[in-house]
Amino acid sequence: MTRRLKSFTGIEFLYLVGIVAISFSSIFVRWSEADVAVIAMYRLYLTNVLLLPFVWKYRSSLFRLSKRQWGWLAVSGAMLALHFLLWMASLRYTTVASSTVILTLEPLMVMLGSYWLFRAKANAMMLWGMGIAIAGSIVIGAGDFQLSGTALYGDALSFFGTIAVALHMLIGKKLREGIDAFPYNFWVFAFAASFLAVYNVAQGNAFTGYEASEWGIFLLLAIIPTLFGHYLFNWLLKYMNATAVSMSVLGEPVIASLLAWLLLKESLTAYQLGAGVFILFGVWLFLRYGEKSNRSVPASES
Repeated sequence: MTRRLKSFTGIEFLYLVGIVAISFSSIFVRWSEADVAVIAMYRLYLTNVLLLPFVWKYRSSLFRLSKRQWGWLAVSGAMLALHFLLWMASLRYTTVASSTVILTLEPLMVMLGSYWLFRAKANAMMLWGMGIAIAGSIVIGAGDFQLSGTALYGDALSFFGTIAVALHMLIGKKLREGIDAFPYNFWVFAFAASFLAVYNVAQGNAFTGYEASEWGIFLLLAIIPTLFGHYLFNWLLKYMNATAVSMSVLGEPVIASLLAWLLLKESLTAYQLGAGVFILFGVWLFLRYGEKSNRSVPASES
């Protein structure tokens, strides 16, 4: 991704790729029988293994960081680890639609945080777009919400996981102003995976002995939702405001619910499909009228 993007259309395409990619995450987690902390840990470690061939190219920028940047990278990684731990665990207690719809609170949290930290403002049309998308997301997950039992516990895990990823996005936006995409992603993934490794040791979770199919799922998680999802979104933070990037989660319930219907046989009504159209329209509206607020694309990017 070293070539300069000359139009917002190019960014929109990559943005769409990221939405589709992260939507596969819930499916892969459902397929795995490993502990969610183990899944998240290997997902991130394997991502960095895949990035190793590029380490030599970026060797200077990987270590040319201040103590303050190292500290915030660790905090960002901790928030990403907490997000994966809580959100992945939620999928064991509630449906994909219900869990992913709660993630739609992320752009609201990021928007408020962006205004407070960066004085980033959203115009009326952007707010309308966000509102339409969130309303559609609520419709998709409303039929699965329950106020008791394991479903409520799963929804609570998803909610706190959403707070964690919102903080991760805000920290990332600030760090990406001074750190290129590769070192930022590499170290954040490394910190997050290491925090999860410590957690797994404390919980007594096994690091080995998994079937080949489980390792295949770990690898799929590393390639599709992490490299083509999280890495891509962290890269886009250089070109888009944090709220716009976080709006990607509003498209996830649509794609994830369709995938869950096709691959996991979870129910999906025409009513929910119609809501999906509203979500995508709302996301488009937000991005379309938020284009002017995005910074100009720099001449080069790592």
